[in-house]
Formats: sequence, structure tokens, C-alpha cells
Amino acid sequence: MSSAGAVDLSVKIGALRLRNPILAASGTFGYGLEFAHLVDLNRLGGFVTKGLSREPIEGAPAPRLCETPSGMLNAVGLQNVGVRAFVAEKLPVLRKFDTAIVANVFGYTLEDYVEVLRVLEDADGLAGYELNISCPNVKRGGIQFGSDPACVAEVVGAARKAASKRPLWVKLSPLVTDIGLIARAAEESGADALTVANTYPAMAIDYRTGKSRLGNQTGGLSGPAIKPITLRLVWETRKAVKTPILGLGGVETVEDVLDYVAVGASAVQVGTASFTDPRASQQLVEGLEGTLFSANVFTINEIRGKFLSEDS
Repeated sequence: MSSAGAVDLSVKIGALRLRNPILAASGTFGYGLEFAHLVDLNRLGGFVTKGLSREPIEGAPAPRLCETPSGMLNAVGLQNVGVRAFVAEKLPVLRKFDTAIVANVFGYTLEDYVEVLRVLEDADGLAGYELNISCPNVKRGGIQFGSDPACVAEVVGAARKAASKRPLWVKLSPLVTDIGLIARAAEESGADALTVANTYPAMAIDYRTGKSRLGNQTGGLSGPAIKPITLRLVWETRKAVKTPILGLGGVETVEDVLDYVAVGASAVQVGTASFTDPRASQQLVEGLEGTLFSANVFTINEIRGKFLSEDS
């Protein structure tokens, strides 16, 4: 008997039902269109666009990527075409695909977030929004929106009012003392789901030249190196909130996916693995189906929270 169709991989993220728990992560999959000739986008649970801002951003100087042991540093600088160009040029093509398209949104002031969401609310073809709150709040001396429960409540609350039509996911920063506290602030302010977590600030230098290996002095660390740290953050978040969680950090294998689900994630996002192999996300969908079938597990939901239940 074939595994095809025998295993139910569908998951619910709040009101949104995805055909499977594998999404491509923001910033690693472009606007989706760049991967359409390599990946069957309709096979994925969905994908998150690169971050969209109020105005276009040119981004950081080259080099923007740097390989490190068990991971990768990036300093792309949130380059994007701006929300209006995205709606006019990218979204009409994306609408042809039968997959959940989630727009990642960022800003440097509350007004930035609200304006980007206002423009997106008037457009068709999106399944939801993901709020990147790891940006500096320039009106509060540069403190990250996601580092303080009061700031989180303020930005999520404002975004929730602006985004009444669609689900709102909030992407948490890993650089916090108590992620449960931050997660509760986001949940209480209207988040429909939480993405845990973003990259970790890091750096790589060449001691011979005394210069950074990136165009910027520092970047964000991602890849297999961060999975054990992020796995714990997902576990801590699951204990603190009832909101659905998307795990993000070092997902490369089917085992990685199931580890995140076992500590309470409803779905995962695939980031750095797409740089190694652009088809990584689709291959994970196919591998997940076969693995569960072989283990006589016929719905992904049977795995969810398994570690939590054993722990309690």
C-alpha cells in the first residue's frame, strides 16, 4: 500500500487550514515566484514572503551570506520592493497558486506596520500576515518591538486593528529573558499564531584583514546550529500559551519537523535548508508522509505535544 493519501498531513493554524505543516520561511524563499520553477508550490502547506515595508529598501552591502560551522550568517538588510510594488507586481502572479501565501510585515514605527497592513488588506490572494517584531522601534530609542511585553502588546494590538480581514501571526525574537511572557503579551493582544523564532545576532570575522565576512559588521545566525536552542523556545512558548505555534530554526530533516511538532508546534517553517537545496521544503512534505505511514501514524496531529504530555 502506498503512503500517498493514506496519511492526513493537514493542520489548523487558528482559522486557517493548511494541507500540510511545511512552509517556506520569510527571507529564504523570495516572493515565492523565484522558486516556482524548482518547487511545486501547490505541494507546500504555504510560504511566507520576504518582509514587506512601507517603502522599498535597498538592503545591506555585499557579501550578504556567510557559511559558518553548522549554520549560516545573513545580513540582507530586509531588502524588498515595498508593499505597493508587491501588491501591483508580485501578488497577481502568486494568486495562480493553490497554497497559503502569508505576507511578512515589518516596520520601524507603529505607523509603518499599520500602513503596510492597510495596503495589504485591500488586496486579494493572501491567507494571512506574519508580523516581524524583531525591528528597532526608532521612536523608543531603538529598542526592539519584540523585546518588551508592553511594546509587543502595543504593536500587535495596533496590527490587529489594522488587519481585521485575515489571521495575524507574530514572529518572536529569541533574544528575550522570558519568551513565555512575550508570547502571552502577543496572544492577549490578538495574535492568531506565533512563529518561534527569528535568527540569532552573531558575527564572523577574518582575523587576517580585521574585517567582517559580511558586508555588515554583524548578521543573523540560522541553520542546524540553532535548532536545539529554538526547540526549547517552542517548548517554553507552548507551556505559556494556547495559541498555535510555528517552529522555525534548523529544520532540515523529517526528524526535525517531528521534533518541533512533539514539543507543541502545529507547523514548521523551512529557512536555511532552501539555500542548500531549493527543493528542500517539498522534499520534506514527501518524506514526512512516508515516515508517518511507515510508523503507522496516519495523522500528523497524533505527534503534537507528545513530549509535553510525557513531561507533565
